[in-house]
Amino acid sequence: MKKIALSLALVATMAFVSCKETATEEAAEANTEAVEANTEAQVEAVEAQADATVDSAKANAEVKVEEAKATEEAAK
Repeated sequence: MKKIALSLALVATMAFVSCKETATEEAAEANTEAVEANTEAQVEAVEAQADATVDSAKANAEVKVEEAKATEEAAK
């Protein structure tokens, strides 16, 4: 009878430890996914800001080129 009780206690302990490790692994995986999603969102925001800055710089450069052309033609 002691062997059966000890065997059941051992199995119960193993099951409890296994579930705990699984829960920890699942929590770690969920945290990793959350960090990845946050990082992707930040990267997309930075890329959008960089694109807007480049577009603005191109527009300013085109305006200055047109002004220079107009000034050059006026000087002729």
